[in-house]
This record gives sequence, C-alpha cells and structure tokens, in this order.
Amino acid sequence: MQSFSIFSQANSKQPAKSTYIIMKRIRSILIAFGLFAFACSSASAYDPSPLQDFCVAIKDIKNGVFVNGKFCKDPKLAVAEDFFFSGLNRPGNTSNPVGSNVTMINVDIIPGLNTLGISLVRIDYAPYGVNPPHTHPRGSEILLVVEGTLYVGFVTANPDNRLFTKILNPGDVFVFPFGMIHFQFNIGKTAAVAFAGLSSQNAGVITIANAVFGSNPPINPDVLAKAFQLNKNVVKYLQSRF
Repeated sequence: MQSFSIFSQANSKQPAKSTYIIMKRIRSILIAFGLFAFACSSASAYDPSPLQDFCVAIKDIKNGVFVNGKFCKDPKLAVAEDFFFSGLNRPGNTSNPVGSNVTMINVDIIPGLNTLGISLVRIDYAPYGVNPPHTHPRGSEILLVVEGTLYVGFVTANPDNRLFTKILNPGDVFVFPFGMIHFQFNIGKTAAVAFAGLSSQNAGVITIANAVFGSNPPINPDVLAKAFQLNKNVVKYLQSRF
C-alpha cells in the first residue's frame, strides 16, 4: 500500500509538471513573437533616406528652399506628361576627357518619380571611354549592357577593399551595391551603351577624382599628399587637372 501511494503521488505530480513545461514553452514562444513584432515595427519606423546632400532644419518655412523630396502636385491636376520622357534613344556626347556621357532621368526630369524611389540612366561610352570610379550616396544600381563590351567593377568598404569585376557583353547585367565605389570601362574598339536603374529618385553621384582633386575650395595639398603618399607637387598637378 505504501508503494502504491508513493506511485500515485508521483503520478499526481506528473500532470502539474507537464503543464508547467507547456506553459513555459508558450511563454517562450510569446516572448519570441513579441521581440519579432518589435523588430518589425522598428524596421518600418525609420527616418526616410535623404534625397539631397543635406537638409538644414529651419523654424520659418517661408525661408525654406528644399524638402526631402519635392512638394506634391494636387493629384487631380496630374497629367500623363508628369510621368513621361522621350529621348533615351539618342546617344549622349562622349567628346570629353573621360569619353563617356551619363543621361540621368530622375525626379528633376520626370516629376512623377517623386516618392517612388527609382530613377534611370543611359550611359554612352566612346571606344576606351570610362565612367570613372564614383559612388551613389543614396542608391544601389543595376546595369544592363546594350551595345559593346564593358569591364565593370566595385570595391567593398574598409578594411577589406575587395574588388569585384566582370566583363559584360550585350544582354549582361551587373549590380553595384549601395554606396560602393564602382566604374565601367569600354574595352572595345567601338562605342558602347548601357542602361542602369537606381533605387532612388535622386541617387546622387560623387566622382572620386573630381571630389578629391577638384573640390571647391581645394583640399589642402598637404592633406592629399599624406593621404595618397604622393609628392606635394604631384598633388598640385592633379588638382590643376580638375
């Protein structure tokens, strides 16, 4: 009888223990779900990406010049021309030192792009022309080659500075991730054409050589000489080129 009572007592404790384990698991699941929901809400509750280099806050809107984007037209007054552009079939002028031309179709060209987060460019390359190393501070890029053969690539951030390159032919597509320094070089003997989509209505562009050696006012040559490990006279020469 004693053994039976002990067995019965053990069995009576078992359901309570099972219930405790189940409740503990449910609690863990609810906590995990709550954290997931919080993460999702935090991810969607961020400031919009800037659409110009900077936007200094002011108290008096009468003195305002730019907003993060454009002021919107009354939707009732919108017309088809607000969403239209014609002319990307025409080649750009590549008679310049780098032998390339970028035709940008952004919100300044098509007002209907405002708030949509996309834009488009046509890039023309003379034989051996280059779209020099540059970065888009507000967008990623996807490039499609239509004519010619391009050597393209991008460099990752410090400390790796890893270079990814590819030779592209008509029909080939290559992606330049957000903010990465990238370039395209026409390695063919004939002209080349590419189109690119950007993940911003105003992705912006910073051409590295122009920004470093052609800034206004110029960067102190001592700074650049130290940074690039160059003779100061070489830096001054490079600055004179831009």
